[in-house]
Amino acid sequence: MTVESNERRVSLFGIRLDPLGMDEAVAELLAWVAAAERPCRYVVTPNVDHVVMYQHDAALRAAYADAGLVLADGMPVVLAARWLGRKLPERVAGSDLVPELFTAAGSNAPLKVFLLGAMPGVAVRAAIKVSLNWPHVNVVGTYSPPLGFQHDAAENESILARIDAARPDVLIVGLGAPKQELWVHAHRERINASAALCVGATIDFLAGEKSRAPRWLQRSGLEWLHRCATEPRRLLARYVRDACIFPQLLYREWRAVGRGR
Repeated sequence: MTVESNERRVSLFGIRLDPLGMDEAVAELLAWVAAAERPCRYVVTPNVDHVVMYQHDAALRAAYADAGLVLADGMPVVLAARWLGRKLPERVAGSDLVPELFTAAGSNAPLKVFLLGAMPGVAVRAAIKVSLNWPHVNVVGTYSPPLGFQHDAAENESILARIDAARPDVLIVGLGAPKQELWVHAHRERINASAALCVGATIDFLAGEKSRAPRWLQRSGLEWLHRCATEPRRLLARYVRDACIFPQLLYREWRAVGRGR
């Protein structure tokens, strides 16, 4: 992380966020790819669930501290920032950032990507759709790690070897939070890519396995309703927990702003 990027960040719920819009974030990522620096820099995209976990997870806080870009994914996070007088221009969701990056990548030098995550077979289907929708994006590798892989040293070595052999420009990591952030942070020195994007269910969206909410729900900050309706067994308990804790965090932040005046 550069001094300049650190200084431009705004603080919210203890997280230092980059106040970038989508176009600026894409331009930053393309600059990373053009520079072809190693070790890789990585992106995290906090939503409400991340904010809640961040408060009590020291490892996640460490991963956020070393991230090259911290972009506000959740619309409630953006709205909270605006209410508290913090300047965040817009929501930059990981599931939007990836296709926007693909679209912006130049055709003269095809963008090489590796898809890490999702259920077996899903990343392969995503790769096919990426090649159809973005012919100048070359998916050079896919892999779906087994359950509990992060605790298996041999499996981690195998994953790093796959990435190293493929030499992607961008590693797209869809392992779910906080697993994806912790894994990338732990192995960042050895990931042979210019950028790693920790972007949750994005590989599923690219493959068509899961559907995004209508745009009006996304813009209004209610995409969670769509996600909960489509995956209630997996997400309902999380959203209930977050709905109880996030207002408390927002109130605490508001109190802190008031005391600082």
